Amino acid sequence: MIKLRYSAGKVLSPDVHKIGILAIGSHLENHGAALPIDTDSKIASYLALEASLRTGAKFIGILYAATEYDYVKHGVHLSPEILVEKELIPTLKSARNNLDLEAVVLVNGHGGNVPIKDYLEDIENELDLEIILNNKIVEIEGPHAATGEISMGVVLGMGDESRFEEHCHLEDYPEVGMVGLQEARQANAGIDAGALKVKEEGICIDTELGKALLETALEDIINNVKQLLNKE
Repeated sequence: MIKLRYSAGKVLSPDVHKIGILAIGSHLENHGAALPIDTDSKIASYLALEASLRTGAKFIGILYAATEYDYVKHGVHLSPEILVEKELIPTLKSARNNLDLEAVVLVNGHGGNVPIKDYLEDIENELDLEIILNNKIVEIEGPHAATGEISMGVVLGMGDESRFEEHCHLEDYPEVGMVGLQEARQANAGIDAGALKVKEEGICIDTELGKALLETALEDIINNVKQLLNKE
């Protein structure tokens, strides 16, 4: 049996190899004209990989599916139960078994995935894994496909600035700010407040804001890794 050098490289601690980082986002969801349909997944993947590079924790990829509140209709998603049973548990089980993991940070880039938190205790018990769901970027980015998200998209190279004017035609792209998603606005006061803000203030591309949002989320994910390490 080869003895692995767990202390090699830039790692917070040799014990960090017991921690995995998994991105969860949404690959099939409209984000206006200037952002791709897998924007949430790409942002979550960037954050998960970068946090892995900075800490030494294991980057274990991305979940291929996502869930969403039933009143938000701008993409293709699974129910929370199916997502957890058919996608999340098998993915985490495989990672745990193949990489000898004891804990995982889930880096969430899609607000519709928040209901996963209600299943975490059962998943932890079933898999004997400690799990932290990090929602920082969801909490700070602002309305869907609006200033925060498009600014991050441009910073990461996936936002098409030449289509920004088209992106702001809210009648053609009702998912931007969720301004035209009336069912969602009626069901969720937070969504409605974000939509009103977009209508009143508009949207802009602010690369400094985009960088700041990404860095704030990264710091929070890294703190999660350190939190798990301190329990060793």
